[in-house]
Formats: sequence, structure tokens, C-alpha cells
Amino acid sequence: MHIFKNTNFDFLRWRWHAMVLSAVVIAAGIAMIATRGITLGVEFSGGTNLIVRFAAPVVEDQIRTALQALPHEVQQYGEAGSNQMLIRLPQTQEEQGTNLSADVPKVDEMLKAGGLPDFNIEGTEIVGPTVGAELRRQAIYATLLSMLGITAWIAWRFRVSFALGSIIATFHDVFVTLAFLAFFRYEMSLNVIAAMLTMVGYSMNDMIVIFDRVRENTRLQRREPLESAINTSLNQTLTRTVITSGTVFASVMALYLFGGEVLKAFAFTMLAGTVATTYSGWFIAPSLAIMLSRKPSGVQTRSTADAAAVAAAQPARKSKSQRKARAT
Repeated sequence: MHIFKNTNFDFLRWRWHAMVLSAVVIAAGIAMIATRGITLGVEFSGGTNLIVRFAAPVVEDQIRTALQALPHEVQQYGEAGSNQMLIRLPQTQEEQGTNLSADVPKVDEMLKAGGLPDFNIEGTEIVGPTVGAELRRQAIYATLLSMLGITAWIAWRFRVSFALGSIIATFHDVFVTLAFLAFFRYEMSLNVIAAMLTMVGYSMNDMIVIFDRVRENTRLQRREPLESAINTSLNQTLTRTVITSGTVFASVMALYLFGGEVLKAFAFTMLAGTVATTYSGWFIAPSLAIMLSRKPSGVQTRSTADAAAVAAAQPARKSKSQRKARAT
């Protein structure tokens, strides 16, 4: 199936514009994180999550009023009309002998005293700061090791310059996604980390498909510069990229719209990651591969020099053969 046939888009024409745009987005995200910080989920910061189902509809302000003596956050949970609320109680330190579940009965008593409808605590998640710090380290290690492993495989399978371009572009995708998470104040949770790892694998797979086509085209176009082979490859894989990215984007958008509150952060991370990986696959990774291959468009490579020499020799050979024909 070919949506785009015989296209000849000059993707590399916009590479510097794309790099400037990426730099602006990443810089803005870093500034946002530096000034406001990034919200950590209970898995990383420690604390208690309670899922409470009420017998009748309630609003968040009613729960906030009932729990005003405790530091907490409240948000709707599950589908609309399910009367479920997620109550998060932050916890900043963990002392030896502390009962981490002591806040659960407190919440139960305060909700009953607040005159709220009958309710049932359906789920409880308690994580201490020590466990949260360990999970945070493991999440960072998992992300870095997955990126390094795939990079090593690309370096062995293709070129070192392609591998370096891929790893830098993947870091670009991660930072752009983090910037969007900071802009929209999504918290960093295990679901977000899972989406980030999925995005890293998706980004690498996209680049492998493109660079595999680049390798084939460089063999067929030995006398052409690398830029030409990359532009040809991007046009040849354009239909595949649009179909794959579009399918993923549509599926994740459905999760974001109808999956409930618990999947919103995961779906948003995947949406931002899909856009970032598609964008970097077209503009960032190929541009970095060219820069790291030491074959800029203004430098004449050996193959192009040979081609020029052959072209220059052809008129001389032709005139020499004509003189021989006249002599005979």
C-alpha cells in the first residue's frame, strides 16, 4: 500500500530549522523543570494512594473540605459516573518503626465525619520513600541500558555514525517528551516510565528501518553524496512512517480520551513520544548521521571525484576516436 508515490521531498532542507525548534522546546522544558520542578508519582516520592468509591456522586471540593487537616491531592478516577475518587497522601520521610498504613484509617474517619455519602475504599497503594528512591534508580537504569544496547546493535549492523545519530536523536525524543510532560504538569509515574521505554524502542525501530534503506541506497548510488541517499530513503519510507505513526497515534488518542484517569499520563506520554520520534526520524537523526559521517555536501568524496574525472575524460576520448576515424 502506497499513500505517497514517487515523492521527492527535500527533508534535509529543513534540518537546521528543525534543530533550532528542538533546541527551543528542550530549553523551555528544562527551564520549566528547573523553576517548577517535576511532580513525582507515589511510586518515586513515597506516599499513599487510596481509591474510594462513593454510593452517590460527589465533587472534589467536598473531599478536600473533609480532609483539610491532612496534606492531600484529590482527582476523579475511572470513568465518568463511576463515583470513584483517587486520594493521594504525600509522604516525605520514613522513620524506623513508622506504620506506613496509619493514614488509611484517618482518611476513613475524616470522610465519615465530613458527611459524605457512603463509600468503600477499594484500593490502597503504600510506598515508602526508600522504596521510591530505589524504583527511581531502576527506572533510570532501565532506560539508559535499553538505549545503549540498541545503539551497540546499530553500530555493529550499520555505521558508528548512524548509531551515534540514533542515540542522540533518542535522547532528543526523551527530552522533548519530558518537556511536554512539564508543560502540562503530568507527574512522573511507573506508567510514564513504561511509556518512555516503549517510545525508546519505537524510536530505534523507526531509525533502523530508515538507516537500512539508506545503506541499500548508498550501495546503489555510490557516486551520489550521502545527503541524496538519505533524502531518497526518507521518501521511500514515507508511506510506512505515516501509516505506522498514524496508527499508533490514533490508538493512543483513543486511550487518552476514553481510557480513564489512570491511563491519561501513559497515553499523553505516548502521544508526545510518537510525534517526537516521527519528527526526529525525518529531521534530527538523518542530519546527525550526515554531520557525524564526515561527508558534508560541500566536500567532494572519493566516489564523486572519480565520477567527475570519468566525465571529464569522456570528451577527450571522443575527440581522439574522431581523429582516428578521419585519418583512416
